Amino acid sequence: MKKEAEEQGLIEKALEARRKAYVPYSHFHVGAALETETGEVFLGCNVENASYGAANCAERTAFFKAVSEGHRKFRRIAIVGGFLDSIEDYCMPCGICRQVMVEFGDLHEFQVILAKSSEDYQVYRLEELLPHAFLPSALE
Repeated sequence: MKKEAEEQGLIEKALEARRKAYVPYSHFHVGAALETETGEVFLGCNVENASYGAANCAERTAFFKAVSEGHRKFRRIAIVGGFLDSIEDYCMPCGICRQVMVEFGDLHEFQVILAKSSEDYQVYRLEELLPHAFLPSALE
């Protein structure tokens, strides 16, 4: 029960981050809440740009904020996304965000929580979302 309450708390923070999204083009609001191995939480929202390639996803925003504060190891991330006030489906992270997760999260342990609400969510291990990942060890 404690685990469920922790997951729901992280989802609530992702929902809070979602409200800050800057999405004048797609109108698709995404929020993420990233938990470090020490229990600190960093929030991220998607930030669009008229030059679409300059946009940044909520997940990467959360990671980059945490890394810029000196964090390098993470437990899990909660992600919520949808149009305006409706969240009708689980919002899967894009491929680039999955690759960033692999850089900082253990492939077998890092959890990705996809939520429609704090009561309706699914939990995946990163290895389920990015099989055959390109790992830092490939560059050794």
